[in-house]
Amino acid sequence: MAIEMELSRILIREITDAQFIELREINGERTFPIVVGKPEAYAIDRRLKGLDPPRPQTHDLFTTMMQDLGGSLEKILINDLREGTFYAKLYVQQNGTEHEVDCRPSDAIAIGVAMQVPIFVEDHVLDEVENDIEDTGYPETY
Repeated sequence: MAIEMELSRILIREITDAQFIELREINGERTFPIVVGKPEAYAIDRRLKGLDPPRPQTHDLFTTMMQDLGGSLEKILINDLREGTFYAKLYVQQNGTEHEVDCRPSDAIAIGVAMQVPIFVEDHVLDEVENDIEDTGYPETY
């Protein structure tokens, strides 16, 4: 079962390439940290602040192409965690057909924030992250 989440915070640190975003369960207490790269962190942060870059960035290019080809992003889903790597899918509607597009979670969230679509995480992924944090004090992907 997929659980709807919201972006609760973003942590950008200039001294390292690893940045963090945190998703929070909308109707619950669980949180979900993800390590993202600087470009994705800045893209997400820029969108949250309503800032447009002077030239289109990769996430903007994808969004424009999808819309120009008659597609609309319906939701994003973080659907798996394997060997410390998260997996996600974009769900795109085009001419009455739903397409699942494999995507890195950081890119999916950057695009999802730009297009203001819901973010979902599979329940088993939340359970795995919660177990990793309980066992080690930090997520496996830290």
